[in-house]
Amino acid sequence: MTGGVRAEVHIHSPTGCPVAEVSEITDTRTTCISKVGGDGEDGITEEFILDTKDSGRAVDPNGSGPDFEEVFTYRSGQAFRFTRDPGTQCLCNCIEDHDCPIIDIQARRGTIVVVFHAADMEQLQAVLTDLTDRWSNVTVKRLLRSDGEDDEQDYVLLDRSELTDRQREVLEIAQEMDFFEHGKGANAGEVAEALGISTSTFSEHLRAAQRKLFYPIISE
Repeated sequence: MTGGVRAEVHIHSPTGCPVAEVSEITDTRTTCISKVGGDGEDGITEEFILDTKDSGRAVDPNGSGPDFEEVFTYRSGQAFRFTRDPGTQCLCNCIEDHDCPIIDIQARRGTIVVVFHAADMEQLQAVLTDLTDRWSNVTVKRLLRSDGEDDEQDYVLLDRSELTDRQREVLEIAQEMDFFEHGKGANAGEVAEALGISTSTFSEHLRAAQRKLFYPIISE
């Protein structure tokens, strides 16, 4: 097989994701995110583990989303279960609807980090288009392409010449204010204020810039 792509994508503070919200409110990392059930009337059951080894304390996520039931306690974490409305927009479904099973997913202080394989660049582009259409703060952190042999090849997919002056300015200010270092730097509202624009306009510029940078994907 040639042309396979491994993608690591970060979705910052995705609306409608209780796991991301819990990780942000409790300032912890969540792992082992899994789900069962289809889109029936009974909803979808999800589980996740809150990593509490750094804080050394138990965490109660209730009050930050749906009703969370603690189902198991580890030495370094707590497993919780909840039921999600099947009509809720879910980024996992967004990726899997393109026949790309998720191979790793976790939440880090409000940011969902997801890793998946795409069969080729065209399929990856379709996934990224769908994600950025639904969530404004989507960042492609790493793309790794297999050449079908024993080694792998990193691709840096950047062509700044495609950007408008305004899009370039938005990215530069966001970078200067550490917007892409989620939990450490400025949020979208603060960057927008520095640029003298609304938060929604900032998100539109950011989305358009990322499309230009990552979507004309290299083909060989």
